[in-house]
Amino acid sequence: MTHDTDAVMLGSLVTAVRAKNAGPFKVTIDIFAGNPDVYAHIRTQLDNAIVADLLQVPLNDLQRFELDDLRVLKFSFPRPVVQGSVRDRDMHGAQFAWLLHELPIARPVTHP
Repeated sequence: MTHDTDAVMLGSLVTAVRAKNAGPFKVTIDIFAGNPDVYAHIRTQLDNAIVADLLQVPLNDLQRFELDDLRVLKFSFPRPVVQGSVRDRDMHGAQFAWLLHELPIARPVTHP
């Protein structure tokens, strides 16, 4: 992660970052890039190891899906507790999506 002046929050570059249930045992986070340049940039910036560390998920448990035609990057991982259980404090995984939304990444290079 970067915290310098050349950084920008992921959420300010993309159309949307949202979490959804992938059954009671998994969470999926969708990152909608909107345009091809942003999609290409976030694909290179969002390294699996960085995302796994941010979400506190073992790297081997993180699944990555790149939907090029839709310009969507998805990450799926096991929920820390079963959805709806007495220990579940985030039924839809929104707190995970917010972590990615606020993740500082390198500012994309713009060409005049």
